[in-house]
Amino acid sequence: EALALDPSIDRQLSVAVTLALAGEAAQAKRLLAAVVAQFPVWTQVQTVISPGVGAAIELRSGAPDKAVEILRASVPYERNNQLSIYLRGQAYLKAGSGKEAAAEFQKILDNRGVSRASVVYPLSYVGLARAAVRSGDTGKARKAYQDFFAIWKDADADIPILLEAKREYAKLG
Repeated sequence: EALALDPSIDRQLSVAVTLALAGEAAQAKRLLAAVVAQFPVWTQVQTVISPGVGAAIELRSGAPDKAVEILRASVPYERNNQLSIYLRGQAYLKAGSGKEAAAEFQKILDNRGVSRASVVYPLSYVGLARAAVRSGDTGKARKAYQDFFAIWKDADADIPILLEAKREYAKLG
């Protein structure tokens, strides 16, 4: 439906990443392949979006170490695309590496201006909270959840990530 409303290359790339994160690997790969065929030397596609789609697929298939490896290609370009940083943080979380995950999420939180309207920014507070829990720092986790709740205070109450964050926060005691 999103592509019917806006078939631009940017939208196609966003949909490919979304499909990958949603577990629709085959559709994500097809859409990405079509974009790559149109723009075989576009740096953003080759070094940011393509690795992002690959990493998201690996995350969904339970291979966080592979996701981190795939995202190495995007490191020189991630200052302008925080999705790679966010995905790397998620991969470290899934791998049980709280300290490394926290460092990735903190990069995003320290550079909000790069993607001011991006959902990656507030979700990084949830990632940071989860990383702090893994590292045993409940105080830092509490603060990160509270910051997330403050940003999303006007969000619909039934958004799944908000519900998850509230349950996780309640367990902190």
